[in-house]
Amino acid sequence: MAQERTVLYENNEIHYFLEQKQVKNLNLRIHKDCMVYVSANPDVPVEKVDDFVVSKGAYIRSVQRKFWEMAQYAPQPKQYVSGETFYLLGRGVRLKVEKNVRDTIFSDGIYLYLCVKDTEDFAKKQRMVTRYLDEQCRTVFGEIISEIYPIFQKYGVPIPILRIRDMETQWGSCLAKKGVITLNKRLLEAPRNCIEYVIMHEFCHFIHPNHSKRFYGFLAMMMPDWKERKTILDRSAMFWL
Repeated sequence: MAQERTVLYENNEIHYFLEQKQVKNLNLRIHKDCMVYVSANPDVPVEKVDDFVVSKGAYIRSVQRKFWEMAQYAPQPKQYVSGETFYLLGRGVRLKVEKNVRDTIFSDGIYLYLCVKDTEDFAKKQRMVTRYLDEQCRTVFGEIISEIYPIFQKYGVPIPILRIRDMETQWGSCLAKKGVITLNKRLLEAPRNCIEYVIMHEFCHFIHPNHSKRFYGFLAMMMPDWKERKTILDRSAMFWL
């Protein structure tokens, strides 16, 4: 059972849930609902955990503020009707639903044409758009991985397995030992250079599995402007998520 605790940071309360389990380190997680969770070994005094949370106060407030801002801009659930906007590679495309004897979906870069036999069939429209976006993810992400991979081939990195998932708090992740790169579906909405940054970031984890100084030095060598790309991604994320 998680124990709810409260600490004081700059005269403001921070509420968090303490989960005591067999872990080596103190682990801090902030969910999209702004709730704070800390896992700690039962041997760690709760006073030490409290101090840890206070030391992370500025970070906690920053992330909570970001999640709150994202919630303000969170789009309403799609109804799959003409006029709705979908983002592809940083550009908004308008949905056009048209009646057609043959079900098909395609985009000309300005509109996303959804042609269906029954324009009122919500489930069918949802499936078609979801399948189309998933295919675009696999195509775009696959192309960028193919472009970046040769750089890492000389380091003995195997061609990674690409997995695409809905992810709440990450753009991507890497399982170096299993040769797997997982990317967030919503990354398709970002500009291509931002997608390149995320994929490069994950590739670098095959060489340096953690976020050490050596990792960031290696990333900077591979992509000197990675900070600029990350800034664009972070600033725009609230409009896409």
